[in-house]
Amino acid sequence: MSRTAAPTDAIRKPPQAAAQDEEARLRELGYQPVLARRMGGFGNFAISFSVISVLSGCMTLYGFGMGTGGPAVMLWGWVGVGLFVLCVGLALAEVTSAYPTSGALYYMADRLGGRRWGWYTGWLNLLGLLGAIAGIDYGAALFTGAFLNLQWGFEPTAGSTFLIFLAILLLHALLNLFGVRLVSVLNSISVWWHLTGVAVIVGALAFVPDRHQSAGFVFTEFVNDTGWANPFYVAAIGLLLAQYTFSGYDASAHLSEETSNASVAAAKGIVRAIWVSWIAGFALLAGLSFAIQDYTATQNSATGVPPAQIFLDALGTGGATALLLVVIVAQLFCGNAEVAAASRMVFAFSRDNALPGSAIWRKVSGRTQTPVPAVWLAVAVAALLALPSLYSATAYGAVTAINVIGITPAYAIPIYLRLRAGDRFTPGPWSLGRWSKPIGWTAVVWVAIVTVLFCLPQKAPVTVDTMNYAVIALAVVLVLASVWWYVARRSYGTPTAYGTAREEAEISEGIV
Repeated sequence: MSRTAAPTDAIRKPPQAAAQDEEARLRELGYQPVLARRMGGFGNFAISFSVISVLSGCMTLYGFGMGTGGPAVMLWGWVGVGLFVLCVGLALAEVTSAYPTSGALYYMADRLGGRRWGWYTGWLNLLGLLGAIAGIDYGAALFTGAFLNLQWGFEPTAGSTFLIFLAILLLHALLNLFGVRLVSVLNSISVWWHLTGVAVIVGALAFVPDRHQSAGFVFTEFVNDTGWANPFYVAAIGLLLAQYTFSGYDASAHLSEETSNASVAAAKGIVRAIWVSWIAGFALLAGLSFAIQDYTATQNSATGVPPAQIFLDALGTGGATALLLVVIVAQLFCGNAEVAAASRMVFAFSRDNALPGSAIWRKVSGRTQTPVPAVWLAVAVAALLALPSLYSATAYGAVTAINVIGITPAYAIPIYLRLRAGDRFTPGPWSLGRWSKPIGWTAVVWVAIVTVLFCLPQKAPVTVDTMNYAVIALAVVLVLASVWWYVARRSYGTPTAYGTAREEAEISEGIV
């Protein structure tokens, strides 16, 4: 389906020559290289795979899925959503190959559609990435509370969970300050941790319990605890589990300025991360669903985390504790990778003067070549996004929806603009060829559908506690972006080619 560069291109050249070609390409796109290009192709794939993290998304929203369609929607929804997301990833990979920059989606949109397209794409992408940090790390905090409950009888509350969440955010900020090489190493470990972890969990749940649910239950059981009467509506909002998990693969694009042979490696990283996660996630969801012993008791688990109850009922306290540790470590890997991706987006957007205080957020450490202020801003905003969890039991679902409705439209915009450009678009060394249009239009239509779906209320009746606040977050960001446009529109812009005195001065000011 894809084609790669000819033997004379960078893909067949020695690593040093390929790296030099990428630096030259970056200058052609308008930017002076300031980040360290120390990540290989596997590391680039690993960051998107780590951000997708089936051991984070599937596990943290499993309880949500149990009440919004149950096993049938979780399993078949995973299959269907995965197929459509693969189309989105393929189409996005093609555009990434042509524009391998840290700005990624908004830079692509700017080049293909103009400044306003880039502006709003950037703000949506930023909202999604920051929402993802909040969702991932808060999920890790929930599972840490469940672990402490099993091990020491700790009773997790909203306040204690939020404190754990803040500690995890701080850990991820500090890890990201050490530089991209450490991030790359951690992500490479993360791939094997995730794959081994899924195999261990599924194997343990398959062979240890004396009793399993039937295949009929796992693949056809429909459960509706939402308060909505329409089963199609319930099944539709139940797709959030899969769509939330299948997000964040733009991380490969955001790390392209730190990846060797990025024009090919970043594109491949996106696609590989999706299909490997598709297979691993299906195995995980099936393994969990077959091992449920008591459905109602699992939903109302004292641990606050239904998968922990599945482990407990199937394996006992010792086995459950061990598997929870496997999941928590995977979630920590995931959150760390997401902070890396989001901070690069903050850096890139600030480099083009799109954010308030851009002169601060685009600064790069001269020692580690890491955008230090951008890292701190990313975790600080993520903490603010999760604040409603202190007051609302349904806030976590809203945070995950913020991630989906922010980042998913941002994926489709450059794809749509590439389709609109037609022959004016010059593909990079990784292209879909004649499949570009059918795959691209499938991706755009799918994104339009899910964006509407996840703005809808998830519980009935709709009250202050059950409202889907994701739509409010989306509206606030769009209003902020529109207002700030009139303030910053004269200074915002992606360069057409690197080398003007103004650009050189700004870059030199950004390295500290």
